[in-house]
Amino acid sequence: MVILGSSMSSRRVYLFVHRPSFSFSHSTTPALRKQHRVLPHQQQRRFRFTWSKNLPSHPSKSLSSRFSAPLPLGYSESANEMMCNGDDFIVLGIETSCDDTAAAVVRSNGEILSQVVSSQADLLARYGGVAPKMAEEAHSQVIHQVIQETLDKANLNEKDLSAVAVTIGPGLSLCLRVGVQKAREIAGKYQLPIVGVHHMEAHALVARLMERELQFPFMALLISGGHNLLVLARDLGHYIQLGTTIDDAIGEAYDKAAKWLGLDMRRSGGPAIEELAREGDPESIKFTIPMKQHDDCNFSYAGLKTQVRRAISSKNINADIPIASASSEDRWSRADIAASFQRVAVLHLEERCERAIEWALKIEASIKFFVVSGGVASNQYVRARLDHVAKKRGLQLVCPPPGLCTDNGVMIAWTGIEHLRLGRFDPPPPADEPKDAWLDVRPRWPLGEEYTEGRSKARSMRRARVHPSLTSLIQGEGAVKQQE
Repeated sequence: MVILGSSMSSRRVYLFVHRPSFSFSHSTTPALRKQHRVLPHQQQRRFRFTWSKNLPSHPSKSLSSRFSAPLPLGYSESANEMMCNGDDFIVLGIETSCDDTAAAVVRSNGEILSQVVSSQADLLARYGGVAPKMAEEAHSQVIHQVIQETLDKANLNEKDLSAVAVTIGPGLSLCLRVGVQKAREIAGKYQLPIVGVHHMEAHALVARLMERELQFPFMALLISGGHNLLVLARDLGHYIQLGTTIDDAIGEAYDKAAKWLGLDMRRSGGPAIEELAREGDPESIKFTIPMKQHDDCNFSYAGLKTQVRRAISSKNINADIPIASASSEDRWSRADIAASFQRVAVLHLEERCERAIEWALKIEASIKFFVVSGGVASNQYVRARLDHVAKKRGLQLVCPPPGLCTDNGVMIAWTGIEHLRLGRFDPPPPADEPKDAWLDVRPRWPLGEEYTEGRSKARSMRRARVHPSLTSLIQGEGAVKQQE
């Protein structure tokens, strides 16, 4: 991580690097260099510095004298002072981790100046889900327009920005690259600091933008098409993973159920299932709640998907016939399946959350809030059931507005602001960086370290090509700091 400062005697501007950065600079540890396959020409551009203990918000002369690397020419010292002193600053957030191209401009006081989201709803409907290559092409076609429209709505241009924040993981590698490359292009051209953002941390932290009383520690359930994650948020960048999915996430299950039921996928499966479920009997089909025999907080939706498919087959439902064209009897059957599926899918969430809250309160008894965020958190049925779970344990449920539950640029910009305040950002990339330069994207990037009691006994979760967690990177530097 990078902290910027200046020597008052020489007026030189210096770059202070806390390694390893969780944004774009290459890692300085041999193990991570091997994992990222840093090439010799890339190693030459890598920064190598030591870590200073108890860095002040604005580095002093004696502290800055320990470092000797000036910032790139053209970098604004006033921008550096603005970050360090906590003055008002403006951040552009860019999000392209999956199927939405999003950008937003947010002021450090929390004011949302503008946001734009370009949906890939037509592609979702055509392919019945996300097709990575098609999604990448769609991002590439609209990314410039989305960012320009975002700046126009805020009545700003790139020179008015203080920094750029961008999702670097987790997500689809092809899609992540589009956003990262565009962010580096802007940051390089206008000499702006850049923050690499963890997508799931952003889902959790956007709740702090909406609810200013939300302080650490707090519990969080992050639910989307690709993720089911229960975490104890102890501090910014410090998370304990209490549970995750061992196969499919709830959003994936909603999408597949909607597709098999012949529902309109242009709004994604979640809203379609929720709407149809209101017409059905949630007790009509006795689906089995997943993982009842496992006393942990992990999730599994693969088996429930299989149950839904069998129920659809048993009722001779033809998904090629859209719900709008179905007979009354056929529609009732589909509605019953949708309602029964939703009831059991959310019951699985409830059971896991109740246990996770119990574990979290043993670790941090001062927890007062339960954050539920991510695309599936916009589902009103999900919110109502989890509000009941929170109240049983004396917690207050906090859900961002539906528009900030799904992927958006606001959550990326706000997370960038939170880390900028702590000096966690990278220097501007080279203005002439080649288009084919190596990019640090992290498709599989855990948020926190796994809680010992939360390790799945059901089956081994995939661990190939997993980047060290955000928490381990930050805590690892804490250990180095104490040794020095």
